[in-house]
Amino acid sequence: MAEEKKVKEQEIVTGKQPEDTCSGELNSENEEKKETTNMNGKETTEAKETTEAKVKEEDNIKEEDKKPENKKKSKKKKKSTKDNKEKYQETIEKLQATIVDMQDKHLRLQAEFDNYRKRTLKEKMELIKGGGESVLISLLPVIDDFERALGAISKAEDDDPVKQGVVLILKKFEDFLKQNGIKEIETKGKAFDTDQQEAITKIPAPSEDLKGKVVDVIQKGYLLNDKVIRFAKVIIGE
Repeated sequence: MAEEKKVKEQEIVTGKQPEDTCSGELNSENEEKKETTNMNGKETTEAKETTEAKVKEEDNIKEEDKKPENKKKSKKKKKSTKDNKEKYQETIEKLQATIVDMQDKHLRLQAEFDNYRKRTLKEKMELIKGGGESVLISLLPVIDDFERALGAISKAEDDDPVKQGVVLILKKFEDFLKQNGIKEIETKGKAFDTDQQEAITKIPAPSEDLKGKVVDVIQKGYLLNDKVIRFAKVIIGE
C-alpha cells in the first residue's frame, strides 16, 4: 500500500504515468546500443583503412623494385654478397692449407728431433764404451812383446824367476784388457773371415780340413766391445 501511494505522488508531481518511465528507460538503452554499434563501425572502418594503407605500401615497394634503377641496385647487392662469400671461401681455403702445412712441418720436426736424440744417445754410449780406445790400442804392441819374450824363454824351467815374472806381467796385462772390454779374436783353425782377419799369404794346407781356413797366426787381433780395433794377420791354407 505504501508503494502505491509513492507512485501516485510521483504521478501528481511529474504528471506522468509509470508507463512513461519504462518507455524512457527503453529509449536510453536503445541509444546506448546505437552508440556501441557506431563505435564498432568506426573501428572496422579504421581497420579497413590500415589494411588498405599496408596493401598500398606493398604495391608501391613492388613498383619501385620493378623500376630499372632499383633492379640494378638489387643486382649490385646480390653481386656484392656473392663476392664476399667467394672471398670468405678463399680465405678459409688458404687458412686450411696453412694449417695442413704447419701440421706437416711439426710432424717432420718431431721425427727429426727423435732421430737426433737417438743418434746422440748412441754416440754417447759409444764414447763411453770406447773412451780409452787409443790408449788401449797403444798397449797391444807391449803385449805382443811379452808374448815373444815368453816364447823365447819357453825352454826354461818353470821355476825360473824370469819366466815366472814374464808370465805374471802378461797375465796382469790380459786381465786389464778384459776389464776394459778388449778380447782376443779366435782365428786359428777357423774359416777365413774378412771382417776380422787379414790374409798375408797362402800355403798348402797340411790337411783337407784346413783348406780355406787359418793355418797360422802371425799377429793376434783384438775386439773392443765387439768392434775390431786390430785385424788378425793370418796365413791361409789352400
